[in-house]
Amino acid sequence: MDTTLDILKYTLPAFIVLLACVIIVSRFLLSETQRKQLDLMRDTQDTTIRLRLQAYERMALFVDRLHPRQLLTRVYEPGMTVIQFQQALIINIRTEFEHNLAQQIYVSKDVWNAVRGVKEQQLNMINSMASQMPPDASAKELHKRIVDYLLTVEGELPTDIALGIINDEAKAVLSYGAITTKN
Repeated sequence: MDTTLDILKYTLPAFIVLLACVIIVSRFLLSETQRKQLDLMRDTQDTTIRLRLQAYERMALFVDRLHPRQLLTRVYEPGMTVIQFQQALIINIRTEFEHNLAQQIYVSKDVWNAVRGVKEQQLNMINSMASQMPPDASAKELHKRIVDYLLTVEGELPTDIALGIINDEAKAVLSYGAITTKN
């Protein structure tokens, strides 16, 4: 019996110390793991925010390039007919849209719908005005008709509205991070 008490005198404190060490080490490892996960999430969020901001930049550039004043002067070449100008404008819009198609995964549905809406409205405007003119007429006439239309439009142009939506959302991402924007 004395031997058992002697053994317990030494093993019981050792067991308590061992148990305390296990608890302390496990809590330390758990907090260290949580800290590393938090750091990883912070790094991932920083990368995501950078990618999203780049997408907003690309969407803003795309919408600006779709503005008729930019588009018409960039695509127009002397000697073109209405049909050639119409086709060149449509090809240019679709090519640029396809080039920026992947950006939709980084922006909200509102922004993407605004960008798609601008594209569709520009295509409809071009097709509508070109269909009212003889196909072999000078492209300069279509150019003039579109510019005249822009000067008579009341309110904001679709490109201006879309740029406003993009800017507002990009500012929200800059201010509050990815948490406050809708995807």
